[in-house]
Amino acid sequence: MNLPTTMRVLERGWLSSNNIVFIGRDRTALVDSGYLTHAPQTLALVAHALQGRPLDRLVNTHLHSDHCGGNAALQQAYRCRTTIPAAEAGKVRAWDEAALTYAATGQQCARFTFDDTIAPGDAIELGDLDWQVLGAPGHDPHSLILYCPAERILISADALWENGFGVIFPELDGESGFAETRATLELIATLDIGLVIPGHGAPFTDAGKALNTAFSRIDYLAADPVRNAQNAVKVLLKFLLLERQRIALADVPRLLSEIRLFATANRRYLHQPEPQLAQWTIGQLVRAGAAAIDGGMLVNRG
Repeated sequence: MNLPTTMRVLERGWLSSNNIVFIGRDRTALVDSGYLTHAPQTLALVAHALQGRPLDRLVNTHLHSDHCGGNAALQQAYRCRTTIPAAEAGKVRAWDEAALTYAATGQQCARFTFDDTIAPGDAIELGDLDWQVLGAPGHDPHSLILYCPAERILISADALWENGFGVIFPELDGESGFAETRATLELIATLDIGLVIPGHGAPFTDAGKALNTAFSRIDYLAADPVRNAQNAVKVLLKFLLLERQRIALADVPRLLSEIRLFATANRRYLHQPEPQLAQWTIGQLVRAGAAAIDGGMLVNRG
């Protein structure tokens, strides 16, 4: 399925989320802005896609660091109107890095501002197309997805990937997330979808197959919450490794104890001494080909 002529997907590799550029008759827009350390690349990619036009509007599906880390750079470059999920407005206004999860994950995000908000039930025009704003709690309690009925396109953020979905973070803090993830998938299943643009990975057309995979995964995780915690610890360490490329093996236990979500997942579900948890996590990444050991260093791979 081809994209409308007013849309372009910038498929990014980790650490950054995908970016969706809209070039309408009168206004341009961007959905999600990638990670902080990729901001120079984001600026270059967006400028190339805009072909000399200014960026009028920036919209965030949710405020995890890999989806909004380029906000500040884009605001400085374009003075663009910025729209965020309404439920996050107070946290951004106060710049509460704990509530925004940046401190909890050990990730970076430059401070940005916003001009307005969107919430489930709203409508928004992007690229001369009308988009429905839908709530997609689960991976993030306040995440939004965007659906264009006329073009049968879903911008699914981290609520649905071709082979799953993002880590269910609320469950790590003992809050409900499995039920919300399932409800979001059930909502997506009611939509007439011809193309899904996920937060990570290539756009895909077989939404039914992806939903079947996602439902199977949520069944697997919900059956034993330890599985979600183990996955989260691996994902969080891999994210840090992607950012830093090399981490001293001796520093990994300290990271697992100092970064709150590591410590919370361990205390609530895994119950392992930090050195043992570090050894297990490193072993999992190495066996998966996502990391290698070089002397006393854990090195990014894959």
